[in-house]
This record gives sequence, C-alpha cells and structure tokens, in this order.
Amino acid sequence: MKEGLDTLFAHLHLTHAAVALPQWLERAAEDELSYADFLQGLLEEELVARTTAAAARRLREAGFPFAATIEQFDFRFRPELKRQVVLRYLDPTFVEGAGTLTLIGPPGLGKTMLAICVATKLVQLGYTARFVAAQTLAAQLGRTATAAGRQRLLKPLLACDVLVLDELGYLPTEASFGPALYEVIAGRYQRRPTIITSNKSLTEWAGIVQDVSLAAALVDRLMHHGQVFYLKGPSWRTRGKTEREAIAEEAVG
Repeated sequence: MKEGLDTLFAHLHLTHAAVALPQWLERAAEDELSYADFLQGLLEEELVARTTAAAARRLREAGFPFAATIEQFDFRFRPELKRQVVLRYLDPTFVEGAGTLTLIGPPGLGKTMLAICVATKLVQLGYTARFVAAQTLAAQLGRTATAAGRQRLLKPLLACDVLVLDELGYLPTEASFGPALYEVIAGRYQRRPTIITSNKSLTEWAGIVQDVSLAAALVDRLMHHGQVFYLKGPSWRTRGKTEREAIAEEAVG
C-alpha cells in the first residue's frame, strides 16, 4: 500500500505531502481525525511548503545583493521617512497602481536597503522582482552589439512585477545608457512599479542621461504616479563610531 501511495504522490508531484504522510497518519490515529480533517491538514502542509519554496525561488531570481526585510529597517535613524507612508508601498496596491518610488540622497543613508526591503515584501506576497545596479546595466548594454541582444537584456526588466534600479548617477555612463533607461521607464510606465535609488537630485538627471529633454521625459513619468523621498542625515555605516573612525571609513568608501 505504501508503494502505491508513493507512486500516486510522485505522479501528482505532492513531494512534501509524501514526506509528511507518516506523521499525519500517526496524528490521525491519536487524535481520531476525520478523513476530511486529515486530508485538509496534509494538503495544507503541501501548500505551505510549495508557497515557501516559490518565494525562495523568486528571491533568488530577484538578484538582491543582500537580504533585508522591512522589520530590520530602523526608522528612528531616518526620521524624515514616515513609517506609515513607507508601509503603503508594502502591499499589492503599489503593484496594482504601477507607481514609482524614488529614493535620493548621499551614499550610506539606507536607500538601497529600503528599496530591497520594499521589493522583498512584495516578493513574499507573490510578485516577481529584479534588482539591477545602474552601472551594471550600463556595462551590459555596452557589451551588447545588436538590437536583438539589447531587447534580450531589457526584457526581464520590463516584464518583472517590481524593478529596483540602484545607484543611478553614481558613476558616469555612455550616451547609449540614457535611451535604454528611458525605454525601461517608459515601458513600465502605468504598467508595473519601479523603485529607483540615486545620489543625484532630479534636477541633475540631465547630466546622467546626457540629454535635457530625455531627463525631463523620465522625471515626468516617474512623478506622474510616484513619489520622491530625499534622505538626509548621518551614514548608516558610521553609526556609533567616533568622528575619527567615521572619517576614515568614509575616506575608503
């Protein structure tokens, strides 16, 4: 009988239920569970395991450089960020509304961490995400010689539910980067949400894309259904350190 059940579980791809079956059979006997309660409990365990595995897979595919959750973000250190305002980006309405969230400020203020926190929460809710540093995208575009290659590179960034574009403006890019950036932002506009971090204010973006009109078009789309937060204050990396230690660490990046 056990071999027959194993075969059925394998055909139905109920891997986790097969592992949990002996425990549930024992529990059913001890607690005198009804057939319905036994079956529901076993299938719920399969569902939880599948949901957990799917979320873990989406997190891997997102390519976040480190793990971070909103529970780890210290809002006391960033009082300009109102917790209740940020929390509204952590539910399906942000995805459904296809809005944008732009975080601007000097290095070390937690922009990347907050972006990952928001995107991670949305991944946990079942959405797909992609993380890409602006300089990485620029380098990949520079190595792409054909239009078809360019489209293959940009397609995942256009198709994912949530896109995090990190460190826009930190390093100079080639002139071809601006049009590609516009293609991504325009392609996601009113379709899917985008989160951007930058050390440059919106008025400086013309220098990033090397085109005033292009920068205006980008900002216009980002602001239409989006919000910009300007972060300020001391660096996360130098909290609790002496002034000399802080200066030394900032000097080496």
